[in-house]
Amino acid sequence: MNKTVKKILITLTVVIVGCVNDESKKTETLVVQTAIQSPDFDVDTAYYFVEKQVSFGPRVPNSSSHRQCADFLINTLKNYADTVIVQNFEIRAYNGANLRSKNIIASFKPNMQKRILLAAHWDSRPYADHDPDPTNSRKPIDGANDGASGVGILLEIARQLSINEPVVGVDIILFDAEDYGAPEEERRASDENTWCLGAQFWATHPHTPNYRAKYGILLDMVGAKNATFTKEGASMHFAPDIVGNVWAKAQALGFGNYFQNQETSALIDDHIPINTHRNIPTIDIIDRRTTTVSGFYEHWHTLQDNMETIDKQTLSAVGKVVLYMVKNEN
Repeated sequence: MNKTVKKILITLTVVIVGCVNDESKKTETLVVQTAIQSPDFDVDTAYYFVEKQVSFGPRVPNSSSHRQCADFLINTLKNYADTVIVQNFEIRAYNGANLRSKNIIASFKPNMQKRILLAAHWDSRPYADHDPDPTNSRKPIDGANDGASGVGILLEIARQLSINEPVVGVDIILFDAEDYGAPEEERRASDENTWCLGAQFWATHPHTPNYRAKYGILLDMVGAKNATFTKEGASMHFAPDIVGNVWAKAQALGFGNYFQNQETSALIDDHIPINTHRNIPTIDIIDRRTTTVSGFYEHWHTLQDNMETIDKQTLSAVGKVVLYMVKNEN
């Protein structure tokens, strides 16, 4: 990110998208709420939306698969949302390439002042730079979990909101060019800002002037089997109350095995520019693992990040928690 981000996160252990092992900082006792009713969330439809994205092939900017998937996402959201805005922009990648990119924003009740922001990235990694076979390191990945899973959940949430409208305004933002960061073998300490390019663009060029939201929830890598969602460090720094509320609701909905009461190190992800540039308290629901070298799920940034990694129970848990938050916002 920029110097402002580095200054704000000076007290945090910042990890550039999993380049070092994650270590737990602390574990606390959680007071579990009385069980609450789970909202309607069709996991089969969410799974279809994930599968459909992957069917286009790797969604790397400037590719035909990227363009085809964008058309699908835009047309699907137009069926559900009150308004859909597409931010077309070109942005410079770490290697000097101009990436033709699109942020896709679907809004419900766009004129309502009180708003919630939900986000995920829809592009996929151009490099399998963590693949066990080094000959695959420059091949693009399907990104079924890393990208498509969060988008699939948000599309199903959009469908549900079209059936039963929310009581607050909701903006679903699909960020582009998140995963075009410098490959592992070329990475330097100064490469933090080569990630999350679409979120950086939106944070300084919001789709509506002076955009505000009460809070935001980012979904990243939310579809793998046996996922563990910990309290990510930057989320705890910028929005500890939102983290606490979401995790408590997850416990009450019966998903405590996924939403674990454990703090882990901070990450550079799309929530950073939202927090620092737009001052919207935004959390990152992201799968962290203590059993892998990367600190993420085992197929992160490999060619094995395909539909075989996607688990409907994980999609359902995350989708129901996030939809509950939206539906029960006062």
